[in-house]
Amino acid sequence: MYLTGFADEAAADIHGQIRATQALGWTNIEARKAGPNGENLHDVTDEQFDAICEALDHSGVKINCFGSAIANWGKPITEPFDSSLAEARRAIPRMKRLGAKLVRVMSFAVLKDRPADDQMEAERFARLRELQKMFADEGLTIVHENCMNYGGMGWTYTLKLIDNVPGLKLVFDTGNPVGSDDRTRPAPHPKQSAWEFYRNVKDHVVYVHIKDGVFNRDSGKVTYTFPGEGNGDVRRIVKDLLDGGYDGGFSMEPHMQVVFHDDSVQASAQARHDNYVEYGRRFMKLIEDVGHGGKIPPAYRR
Repeated sequence: MYLTGFADEAAADIHGQIRATQALGWTNIEARKAGPNGENLHDVTDEQFDAICEALDHSGVKINCFGSAIANWGKPITEPFDSSLAEARRAIPRMKRLGAKLVRVMSFAVLKDRPADDQMEAERFARLRELQKMFADEGLTIVHENCMNYGGMGWTYTLKLIDNVPGLKLVFDTGNPVGSDDRTRPAPHPKQSAWEFYRNVKDHVVYVHIKDGVFNRDSGKVTYTFPGEGNGDVRRIVKDLLDGGYDGGFSMEPHMQVVFHDDSVQASAQARHDNYVEYGRRFMKLIEDVGHGGKIPPAYRR
């Protein structure tokens, strides 16, 4: 088992991301925003990428996963495949240079003007099969996230992806179901149950995003919380994973001081750093509370 996180929530630049990671005694970052203007790691210039690699090499911190924008919620399935293919082609050599084995992908944006059974499934499956092959041929693993995409509409849709994209693995995000409509049920759709979603897909989960929160029906938004304090069933899911011998990564995505897809959520540099470090420490305490403190590497105990 290892711990990591979207350290761009701790700091905008790689040096600050490294500092927050080291403050926890951790040695991994899931890379997402890495450039001076918030560019994804697969979109920074070669010179910027070289500087990021140099900073990582000097620190001993590694990139365990590319939190890519490939096939994400900002890309409609009705538009050409070109941008995701280009991102994949840029990501592969950079992943190999950094030694990162995982890349987070999605299954394109939900077509909100269409019912759940009319989402151009065949095209989505074909594109994901192509992406899966591109990375697998290079010894790399794509992991699909249950986010604002086709597979995130409910656990049955994720399993359709598994059935139609041989070799596809999952990163399960504990917090995303909290604010997501359950399209497996009739309208008006209730919000998803993180536990139900996880229980049905867990055999395919090789990586986990830790996020938690409470959905506010009046505002229509999620208030994000520390792990175990919201409705993401984090404690129950983590215990079930570790009881079952899970030995993969847990990646922190607090969303408490900054939110990747919402620029209106802002905080000071110090508040971002402090929140990320506190989030990581509380998650380690949660692991202890569910009876698996012995699996936390000694170096993490700072």
